[in-house]
Amino acid sequence: MPTALITGTSTGFGRVTTEILAARGWRVFATMRDLAKKGPLERALKKAGLESQVTIGQLDVTDPASIKAAVAAVLEQTGNALDAVVHNAGVAVAGAHEDIPDAEIRRVMETNFFGVLTLTRALLPTFRAQRRGRIVLVSSQGAFAGQPANSIYCASKWALEGWAESIAFELDGFGIDVILVEPGPYRTEIWRGTPRILPQDSEYLPWLKQVFIGADRHEANTARDPKEVALVIADALEAKRPKFRYPVGFFARLDHFLRGKIPTRFIRRGTTRYLGIPRTR
Repeated sequence: MPTALITGTSTGFGRVTTEILAARGWRVFATMRDLAKKGPLERALKKAGLESQVTIGQLDVTDPASIKAAVAAVLEQTGNALDAVVHNAGVAVAGAHEDIPDAEIRRVMETNFFGVLTLTRALLPTFRAQRRGRIVLVSSQGAFAGQPANSIYCASKWALEGWAESIAFELDGFGIDVILVEPGPYRTEIWRGTPRILPQDSEYLPWLKQVFIGADRHEANTARDPKEVALVIADALEAKRPKFRYPVGFFARLDHFLRGKIPTRFIRRGTTRYLGIPRTR
């Protein structure tokens, strides 16, 4: 029975990926920061008769002590073996960079980037010893092109991709695969749960309001079923020779194609027009 540790499984891609992998015969260690939110996953597993396939545990990727304890608990149950880790936990904050508090900026980077690095480092001795392992990173369409009022989230994903491209060199000789899954807009809780920083005295207020109107319209019209992303993750984990990069959905594939082919100023102009944001110059 193959084994996988997944972060951020209380909602979205993480929860659905847990269900799909369990249905395919994997033993899944589904982790989340707040165990009080495990109810929906538990109910879905019980309904499908998959409770025995999944162990739910606490893991806060921003807390090194939590990472150490979670990894130790998982490896104790698997006999110090693990086939894969899926780095899915992620957060965002929306607003103009000048308005966003430092604490929010650091929260995004600690979760989306530094947490991935710390958890990976804790698992690498196991992967190296067994000469195999798969590290799946849930990145984003935002790694291909900047997005208005979403600068720190995009920055965290760009950082993640640069790190992934680099560490792949180091790990190849140990039989360890690094895999990037890059979704476009999907119906997950991160959209509704992301704080929007809108100070009433902000110099950016009229612009921000228009950005959020356009972004909400885009999400309502284009967001797809997160199961599509979970299936890509599962297929990548089970592929004999997985690809390094999996853009998922039309907009992710479009941005992936345009990156490096279209000047950034033209992409920015097209995005501004699409979202209905007034041009300033």
